Amino acid sequence: MTDHNTPTKHLDQMPCGPRPEWWGKGTRSRLETVFLAGPRSRREEFLRAARIFGECIKGFRALHFTGPCVTVFGSARFAEDHQYYTMAREVGAGLAKAGFAVMTGGGPGVMEAANRGAKEAGGISIGCNIKLPKEQEPNPYLDKFIEFHYFFIRKVMLVKYSDAFIVLPGGFGTMDELFEVGTLIQTGKLEKFPVVMMGRDYFRPLGDFVRETMVSEGTIDAEDLHLFTATDDPAEAVSRVVACCPGGRARPTAVPSPVLGETR
Repeated sequence: MTDHNTPTKHLDQMPCGPRPEWWGKGTRSRLETVFLAGPRSRREEFLRAARIFGECIKGFRALHFTGPCVTVFGSARFAEDHQYYTMAREVGAGLAKAGFAVMTGGGPGVMEAANRGAKEAGGISIGCNIKLPKEQEPNPYLDKFIEFHYFFIRKVMLVKYSDAFIVLPGGFGTMDELFEVGTLIQTGKLEKFPVVMMGRDYFRPLGDFVRETMVSEGTIDAEDLHLFTATDDPAEAVSRVVACCPGGRARPTAVPSPVLGETR
């Protein structure tokens, strides 16, 4: 790591409230649990595949016209007075001012902060998440919120529609997202989009492990260290994104169809 099944909702006025500590730890629906429990009958497997296809289409239609977009990953557990919340909020604002939509998992903590910064700066703020264990409102700073039953579909959407990724401190989910993006870029499945890690003290032990153990053992190449960059400066993080993809990828020019559930 170098130093350098609800429809889309508009939630501009959604009230804010405290989030319980179990937020995001499981799914309200058991569909994914059943899906991963092993083989089922042919009929059940077919119906499950049809539902997965339907969720993919829902995500495609909701996000198809998003425009240049950056996904911000990070923990749901940081309160408003935490340094990482402040960092994410500033990053969200900077990205919005640079012309990017900001997409997160739609929850509290780092996700809320990034969405909040984008919203306050007049940008587009998007949240994608799986259904939660209990009825739970998304954070109140979203223009668009899409819920999915399946983790892997949600992760596809967070990657497919992004031109860059900013990763702040987080737990297992954040690490999963960080290394999945790194794997996709390393294996050529994803373009070499910027992946910026913020919170250098938090990530330093991980960086040491990657450099001193993974590289030395030959499980990755030394050049793979350059897939990620690190900074604690929100302005620098935004400038790296802008330098690598100033206008984002080409987007469709067609007009959204309300019949298909498409929105800008």
